[in-house]
Amino acid sequence: MDIRNLRLVTIDDETARDFDDAIYCEPRPRGGYRLLVAIADVSHYVRPGSPLDEEAINRGNSVYFPDHVVPMLPEKLSNGLCSLNPGVDRLCMVADMTISANGSVSGYTFYQAVMHSHARLTYNKVSDMLERPDSEPGYRLSEQYAHVLPHLHNLYNLYKLLRRARTERGAIDFETTETRVIFDANRKIEEIVPVKRNDAHKIVEECMLAANVATARFLKKHKVPSLYRVHDGPSEERLNAVRLFLGELGLQLGGGDKPTSADYQALLSSIADRSDANVIQTVMLRSLSQAVYSPDEGGHFGLGFTSYAHFTSPIRRYPDLIVHRGIKSVIHGEDDSKDVSVPPKRDPELADYPYDLPRMHQLGEHCSMTERRADDATRDVMAWLKCEYLKDHVGEEYDGVIAAVVPFGFFVELSGVYIEGLVHVSTLSGDYFHHDAAKHRLIGERTAMSFRLGDEVRVKVMRVGMEDRKVDLELVSEPQHRQADRDALEVTKREPRDKGKGKGKGRGKGGKTTAGRAPGAGREKAGDAAAKPRRRKATGSKPSGKSGAPDAVTPTFDDDGEMSARDKLVAEAAKLALGKGKSKKAPAKTTGADKKRKPRKSGK
Repeated sequence: MDIRNLRLVTIDDETARDFDDAIYCEPRPRGGYRLLVAIADVSHYVRPGSPLDEEAINRGNSVYFPDHVVPMLPEKLSNGLCSLNPGVDRLCMVADMTISANGSVSGYTFYQAVMHSHARLTYNKVSDMLERPDSEPGYRLSEQYAHVLPHLHNLYNLYKLLRRARTERGAIDFETTETRVIFDANRKIEEIVPVKRNDAHKIVEECMLAANVATARFLKKHKVPSLYRVHDGPSEERLNAVRLFLGELGLQLGGGDKPTSADYQALLSSIADRSDANVIQTVMLRSLSQAVYSPDEGGHFGLGFTSYAHFTSPIRRYPDLIVHRGIKSVIHGEDDSKDVSVPPKRDPELADYPYDLPRMHQLGEHCSMTERRADDATRDVMAWLKCEYLKDHVGEEYDGVIAAVVPFGFFVELSGVYIEGLVHVSTLSGDYFHHDAAKHRLIGERTAMSFRLGDEVRVKVMRVGMEDRKVDLELVSEPQHRQADRDALEVTKREPRDKGKGKGKGRGKGGKTTAGRAPGAGREKAGDAAAKPRRRKATGSKPSGKSGAPDAVTPTFDDDGEMSARDKLVAEAAKLALGKGKSKKAPAKTTGADKKRKPRKSGK
């Protein structure tokens, strides 16, 4: 089908190089809108079983780093033949949808087409034209893009319908902060800035969501074995944990044993004006599971959809490429359907769909793995870049917010630079600390010192490890003392130990327990996002050694004031990790500077 006359446009970030989606909207005479989402026809160039296809399966998706991309497909395709670049004709797959006056997808047709992008727009340009039309940039851009401006207004009006439907559906709206690294002319980090979402981002997002919902319905109706995007609700364990936390604040999550996204969103809306809203949101976010690809339709909890699939990014996601092949198998199949526009001549090769359910299960697991692998790689690189930036600021103090509480300390996000580091429990003044995982806090048994998720603190940067990409911080501000937190503890009385026993295992001078966790307290489970966020490895320090390492890790001293042999070894190991030492034999003599800074275990 030829749709080159329709004024389709792409809207992306300023730095984008591959354009895989274009949109167009017009009002319908009897109400509602016609929405076209045109997606690059990657499946025309990448055929099943070809070397290109095998490598695309292996990669699974493109990986986006701050200054470059590792593409799923060769750049000649991703940035060239497949990319919907402005002013050139391109092959595409189209979801041609009818959106009713209440913002729901009431009809759809899929077909292959030739399109022509009439403008390469950016989020900021569209935002200026639609949100600030009377501003100088808005007025200038409106003149420059006058040929597509009426269609942008149509998209904006459609967005308002879709947004209203989203609210009624109860989709969860978490307000998270993403960051971007700005480099100088020498490729050194100049600053780390937050990325602000405007209405242009949301226009594109809602259009893509509509196309993905229509796609999932199509696949289900025509019984095409493919991959759905599945997001399950919270597990019973995580649900109990978040409810326990909310109960302490006098809040309640509705929905009983099976809360819906609407129950989550209702609570988020009710706390929007609270000073601790970000803390509550963080705990709620960590209670949710990770979305995966699966041939078993399970709905999308977070978005509030009963059926959902990915159609919109075949340049950078292999599951989308599979979905396109599934749609083409119906377009070129023998059975007629009102859901597709059939070309003048059907192609038997495209009608042959080479996947069955067992193969879909394999691809679903593989693509879920490659997505996690890409996310981990991106976080790892961002962590390295942030450490490189922060290494020039060792010794400086920052305000921050406690972003996570763990048995061995707490992680602080530094305000203004969006970097996290660890305040290890060993650096805190003498006390025995209990970790309350359910309520996200550390509590001093003797002093009632309390550190909670969301507390504002001031810290000093003590160490930045480029090799392990970890940041060690030291508390500068006065800790809060909360007797109520201390009174809530159920402390088991510890039997006194013989003199000399337990040195290096949490005993300080005089035999007092100085740091650690209550005996018998529950440990966090590895990977439990309800208790510990996944990003800690990339942004802070963790105790060295296995997960079963002693909890009491304060540096200990002999009666003559010298460091214990254990902590000398720890200090030497830290130096070796940083490349400052060469000997693997007896540890070097501790310097005055080492004593002053109180050597700590390198965190895990």
